[in-house]
Amino acid sequence: MSHAASASRGPDVRIRDGLRDTTVSWLIARVALFAISAMAVDSFRLLPAGQPTLDSGYPPPSLLPGWHVLFTATQRQDAMWMLRLATTGYAHGDSSAAFFPLYPMVVRAVAWLPGIGPLAAASIVSNAAFFGALLLLHALTRHEFGDADTARRAVLFTALFPTAFFFLAPYTESTFLLLSVAAFWFARRDRWGWAAAAGAAAALTRSIGVLLLFGLAFEAFRQHAREGRPLIPRLAGALAVLAGPVAYLVYWQLRFHDLLAPLDAQRNWQRERTAPWVTVWDALRFAWRYRTYWLVDVLVVGLAVTGVVYAIASRRLAGAYSVYAAASILLPLVFPLKDRPLLSMPRFVAVVFPLSWGFALAVSRRRIPEAAVTAGFAVGFGALAWLFVTWWPVF
Repeated sequence: MSHAASASRGPDVRIRDGLRDTTVSWLIARVALFAISAMAVDSFRLLPAGQPTLDSGYPPPSLLPGWHVLFTATQRQDAMWMLRLATTGYAHGDSSAAFFPLYPMVVRAVAWLPGIGPLAAASIVSNAAFFGALLLLHALTRHEFGDADTARRAVLFTALFPTAFFFLAPYTESTFLLLSVAAFWFARRDRWGWAAAAGAAAALTRSIGVLLLFGLAFEAFRQHAREGRPLIPRLAGALAVLAGPVAYLVYWQLRFHDLLAPLDAQRNWQRERTAPWVTVWDALRFAWRYRTYWLVDVLVVGLAVTGVVYAIASRRLAGAYSVYAAASILLPLVFPLKDRPLLSMPRFVAVVFPLSWGFALAVSRRRIPEAAVTAGFAVGFGALAWLFVTWWPVF
């Protein structure tokens, strides 16, 4: 029996066993972002034209020197929307409907604690969720591959991926990563009630969370076909992912009498349906012509695709993960921005955790030195984090 077929019967692991590796990886990323934030304050006077953006209506952070930059340096771009939603909520007629509600809801709940404002609450939620996501990813990796070294590398590579700093910022990435890893953790261990809850919560965090349905449904069919387990309750657990976005649409209908507002709001980003191979060709063409942001997009997305492809080609990746990872990369390629086809994709791919498995497996097979992957990711992390905290519209 192949590893992919038998993984749900893999070795029993304890989540706490990955605490040391997780702490080290999380601290490396956290300290690095603190250092970059502190040093970049001198560059605030070089802000690009049009920054900071005030589209959300939330007050911009102070650009003056001070200890506050350790935290306010990540209050950028969509983080302003998250803080706005956590404080004043949604409004009809602006772009707020495009942002799914679970993360700002949790931030608002934490902000109710005495002495904690919206930004502090967002920092607590994002950083804690990222730590939890790495810890659970460590356990899931050991469950799937039975190898502590592979788990350590997967966690480290996730923490140092060139756009991993979004996990530590007031963005939805860390919460989504935690919930998506949790959904697979429970499904692969045949605990479908918890898998359904985690999947629905993930899809209430980000619209792309609905893609978890395909990976979980694949796993439900696999468990039925190869292990003889009842299909209907497991498939129902996979379909429960839809409860997240359905609940959000119902909210908009009840509150604003506009059921499709979250879908209509996506049109504000002027994305057009395109064949994915056309998107890839346009991205390469623009990267060659314009360099700068377009080249960054291609390089980071290319890294992610390389990791996913290697993981799938290794034949050690369960089909559920292959389906989820492929769908997560394909969907943004179908809806590109005309003038910048891969806009935001470097951020989107950071949560596709099988990419880190691909690089971890390549290292374990001595296809590439661990130091090379670590150093390459770290350099990318530092360079892109610098651009992000200094308000350059890279993402």
